[in-house]
Amino acid sequence: MIHPTAIVHPKAELDEGVEIGPYSIIAENVKIGKDTNVSSHVTIEKFTQIGERCHIYQFVSIGTPPQDLKFKGEKSDLIIGDDNTIREFVTINRASSHGGGVTTLGNNNFLMAYCHIAHDCKIGSNIIMANAATLAGHIEIEDFAIIGGLVAIHQFVRVGAYSIIGGASAVSKNVPPYVMAVGNRARLFGLNITGLKRNNFPEATINNLKKAYKIIFRSGMTLNNALEKVKRELPDSEEVNNLVGFIQKSERGICR
Repeated sequence: MIHPTAIVHPKAELDEGVEIGPYSIIAENVKIGKDTNVSSHVTIEKFTQIGERCHIYQFVSIGTPPQDLKFKGEKSDLIIGDDNTIREFVTINRASSHGGGVTTLGNNNFLMAYCHIAHDCKIGSNIIMANAATLAGHIEIEDFAIIGGLVAIHQFVRVGAYSIIGGASAVSKNVPPYVMAVGNRARLFGLNITGLKRNNFPEATINNLKKAYKIIFRSGMTLNNALEKVKRELPDSEEVNNLVGFIQKSERGICR
């Protein structure tokens, strides 16, 4: 179903059940998956691929060129997965050639009004970005993270799985998985216990993460020594290993 006022390029590919609302513009080399709903006044630029059952609300602008002075018009892509809700005035840029060439958004994400995702970001699945959360380029957000309203995240920062960043925070360093962070600049305030329980983490796993957090961030030990103590003294578990591995791979440093 394409509204008569919409403009859809002949080289755009729309799967069955796609709806395009009034005054929306769909450029060439755009692919939109089955049963996706594009509301009114939406602009989807070229080299954008959108999955199935997404709902894109009015005045969204996605697939636009990166806001990068080094960009010279070369081909790059934006790939969006299935079951995403993208609310009013959200903007998502496609990638730059020097950043891997693809901006990605996974499945089942909820982007509230006025969010911005810049070029070369890698956004996982089941993520919530509250109103006006803003991501600079080359940011990685892991699954089930929650980004509060008016949060600004510096380029190249990584945000770990199941973490939560409080509203109006400025984040300049990596946020480990499973934690709460807030402030300008963002600091850690313990584990995201509520989020872990809502996602059915076993009590034993939460207790192990509490012990790991206390050793790493509250013991006064150097970071390397604390990580070694965690690996030596705590039972082997996927979640603790994820926490330790994330910190060890952090090139920007981590919120403390």
